[in-house]
Amino acid sequence: MHSMRFVAALLSLALALPAAAQEKTIKFLVGFPAGAGLDTMTRLVADKMRVKLGQPVLVFKNLRYDPFADFAPVAHAASFLFAFAVGPNVPAKSLAEYVAYVKQDPKNGSYASAGAGSLPHFFSVLFAQNAGIPMVHIGYKGSAPAITDLIGGQISAFMGTASDLAAQHKAGKLRVIATSGAQRARVLPDVPTFREQGYNIEGGGWYAAYAPAKTPPAEVERLAAAIIEGIHAPDVREKLETLGMEPTGLGPAELARIHRADYDKWGPVIRASGFKPE
Repeated sequence: MHSMRFVAALLSLALALPAAAQEKTIKFLVGFPAGAGLDTMTRLVADKMRVKLGQPVLVFKNLRYDPFADFAPVAHAASFLFAFAVGPNVPAKSLAEYVAYVKQDPKNGSYASAGAGSLPHFFSVLFAQNAGIPMVHIGYKGSAPAITDLIGGQISAFMGTASDLAAQHKAGKLRVIATSGAQRARVLPDVPTFREQGYNIEGGGWYAAYAPAKTPPAEVERLAAAIIEGIHAPDVREKLETLGMEPTGLGPAELARIHRADYDKWGPVIRASGFKPE
């Protein structure tokens, strides 16, 4: 086995304002359902930006864009970890027991994520390769319906974000058996990592803000300063940490470097998985 670190971008896309920027509404396009971690974080930061910038800041649902061609990096906001959970009818209490469960009957290897092409989907592919087991992916439209079906026994396993699974794990409605970081997740301190259990993979995702590609540099810096200040506000940091996110607050240059490095490192892995976006 070899070391794998899987980190890529889940993007909150900040759209707005080439000219007369001070008078225009800033619009955040968010590619996840209302109530998801990214949606919550964006609304918290938008509230801070309204005060800081003195202009309207609205949040909308995302459409498909190419972040390299169509957007300019603004700010790296927060990072998060993945978690692997099994339903109440699955006997496995560890990754070793889950692997044995799948090897006993490959039909047990069906699992879900919040969507085909999501970061947890690709991390699951790495786990399956690392463990040498067949795993069949079932893509849902969002974490909430998948977790509902996991608890109800319609699906046997789910790879999602640690924050989405923590409350149901603590309530005993499902069982998280691994998290994806180098250290244990803050929201799931009782759950060992993949590495602790002998599977040499780790990783996570991040949230970031982007502006239209031709946004003037001065405007990018103005937006970045407002977002970073919002991320570092004590009440926002506390809320994000409660949601299982690690606030970062990095500027355009740092975001561009992280984005390019992660794309170059993990683009081949994603392509090798055989995934084709619709």
